[in-house]
Amino acid sequence: MSKDEKEKDLKQATRRGLKVMRKTKQYHPMRKESRIVKYGAKGFFRNIWLSSAATIVMSITMIILFITIVASIILTSTAEMMKDKIDITIYFKPNTSDETLNEMSAIMSEDKNIKSVVISNSEQEYNKFLEENADSEEIINVLDEEMKKIMISNMQATMRIKVYNIENIDSIKEIVEQNPVFVENLDVDLEPTYDVNQKEISTITSWAQIARTGGIVLAVVFLVISILIIFSTIRMAIFSRREEIYMMKLVGADKRFIRGPFLIEAEICGVIAGLIAATTSYFGFTFLAPKLASYGIDVTSITKILESNQLILVFLVFVASGVIIGRISAMLAVSKYLHKA
Repeated sequence: MSKDEKEKDLKQATRRGLKVMRKTKQYHPMRKESRIVKYGAKGFFRNIWLSSAATIVMSITMIILFITIVASIILTSTAEMMKDKIDITIYFKPNTSDETLNEMSAIMSEDKNIKSVVISNSEQEYNKFLEENADSEEIINVLDEEMKKIMISNMQATMRIKVYNIENIDSIKEIVEQNPVFVENLDVDLEPTYDVNQKEISTITSWAQIARTGGIVLAVVFLVISILIIFSTIRMAIFSRREEIYMMKLVGADKRFIRGPFLIEAEICGVIAGLIAATTSYFGFTFLAPKLASYGIDVTSITKILESNQLILVFLVFVASGVIIGRISAMLAVSKYLHKA
């Protein structure tokens, strides 16, 4: 082989070597990341009991947070729903004329807190009574023309009012108690229904506040417990692998490669905990929702989310929360104990 041919072959070999080096350099970070994930997964299964305990506590923490948020939303929504259904009923003397009722309706409608005003004369009230008792044959059979006249002559006319803010009706009371037209036509035997269901609304509102406060306190407690368990898990892992970590430092492994597996180990706990918590919360709420609705609790706002495409987002939020909790806990443990290994 001639000298020129040897030089040509050497140049070609050099080019091939450079290409290999470039490829190796390009794929080196990928290999590094895959090894970090691999070692982190091994660490998770190596400390499976502690990892399981951390995962369970994290799951409980996120379930409590979910319950807190859901309870606050549905109780607040229920209170608002009850407020929307409440109307104030004012009773007037039997056979109050339509002209007088329309005049009082116009006066009441001027109040800015009024959402709607519906008036009903004595005959209309009698017809409503018939509709409400249509299934009662005993009542229907005794209502002849004579009885009808007697009932209409003794049946109060009414004004039913819906307001924007049921907690601020002083101006409405002022109109009813001081306006001459109202005072003249009010029925003295039946008082206006100002406070109907107010006690129930106040109870539900207070329960919503208790649910928020109590749920947050419980969630914080379990959050601290889960962080401490993950903290202990990572600490024990560092202690059990101290010789391995020492050797890695001697051969020049960087800090990220040494710390990475411990972070991955905690993040795996977070992912599993997020999936467990999301699945448990979903099926738990789906099971309880019909029973809650049967008691008049408004669950529609949560049901719409869980029955739509947003369910995927809910699962992602759970998983992301688990990963964040796990990573923060692991970073605290690694920063405190890894330099001692």
